[in-house]
Amino acid sequence: MSIKAVIFDLGNVLALHDNAHLVRRMAARCSLSTSELEARLDRPLWEKVHRGLIRGEGLRAELCRRLGADIPREEFLELWSCHFTVNRPLLPCVEALIGRVKLLLLSNTNDLHWEYLRPKLPLLERFDHLLLSYELGLIKPEPAIYLRALELSRAAPVEAVFFDDLPDYVEAACRVGIHGRLFREPAELCAQLRALGLELPPTAPRTL
Repeated sequence: MSIKAVIFDLGNVLALHDNAHLVRRMAARCSLSTSELEARLDRPLWEKVHRGLIRGEGLRAELCRRLGADIPREEFLELWSCHFTVNRPLLPCVEALIGRVKLLLLSNTNDLHWEYLRPKLPLLERFDHLLLSYELGLIKPEPAIYLRALELSRAAPVEAVFFDDLPDYVEAACRVGIHGRLFREPAELCAQLRALGLELPPTAPRTL
């Protein structure tokens, strides 16, 4: 059966992120050690953020409260997204899929990171669907978020492939029948698409 939908994660796929850089900068700004900062920004907080339960000015206020520092909005926004860079070597491969399959984004993210990244990735305007956890109230690896992607793409699970950098999220996609693939680098992703029967132009990265 041919692939009809290609689903991409955002962080560390379309946009790379260096979390250690963010932690170092934020910790220095708040006069904390990196371990202190990470302890204050615990897993339950991140889940609330990704579900959209804390967003916008409320997110800035909550982080400032936890970190014991009142960081002005503009400074906070720069710090909060300082760890992102666009994964430009991957973009030709994504562009080669436009008009040939349904393209979807499926990301655990928050509104402030999305506001920062979307203008830097104009290619996303050509995607068919953008599934953001904070808008849906669903997060990976919950089955419901993958099923929503399938519903929107109108593809059967076996007709869809999902790329993510985290094994748990890839395995969750596989459990609902999607072809889950772990993202490591652009040439490997292109090779995986070719192996699934999607021919790509010579300009797409190839494994040496």
